Amino acid sequence: MKLSPKFLLSAMSPEHFPSAAKTNDAPEIAFLGRSNVGKSSLLNTLVGEATAKVSSTPGRTRAINFFALHQGSKAVPSLIFADLPGYGYAKISKSISAEWPKFIEPYLAERQQLALCLCLVDTNIPPQESDTLLIAALKQMQRPHLVVGTKSDRLSNNQLAKSVAALKKAHGQDRILTVSSKNDAGIKELWSEIYSVLEV
Repeated sequence: MKLSPKFLLSAMSPEHFPSAAKTNDAPEIAFLGRSNVGKSSLLNTLVGEATAKVSSTPGRTRAINFFALHQGSKAVPSLIFADLPGYGYAKISKSISAEWPKFIEPYLAERQQLALCLCLVDTNIPPQESDTLLIAALKQMQRPHLVVGTKSDRLSNNQLAKSVAALKKAHGQDRILTVSSKNDAGIKELWSEIYSVLEV
């Protein structure tokens, strides 16, 4: 099933979230992770075009950016991707960081259309406490989530296996899906996880 993406809107408060009427109550997939973990790159790889802006400067995404994915010429979207601001980057202005809980936490805790949270973690660095806290919060909220290890192309098979084992242990996960936006590794498997949400 080929889905064509279209930028919907940016939201910095719950009042700005797209209405159910506007999206036909399509299920939403949230992309979460530390700044520069590769959220926008992965989103673009999934849809096959440069939909989300990719920046080498961490912390550029400051709103929740919603993208509607349409099947063929259908007017109503089949799926919504939500690209959330990154976290854990010290140089981001404190005033901006202070604003995020006002709309990110309500989105994760209360958004009825939110069907799956993709928690992106960097396979090239040791497990981060901020990622562990996010995953614990999603468990507490009883939100379906999948931990996705990014930038897997930068490691040898042996290095990747060790990294994944460390991430599983630190984050209390039985499974971590590794992907690469450079060589498309794991992208088909990730789409299978996303499509399974549509079938529920």
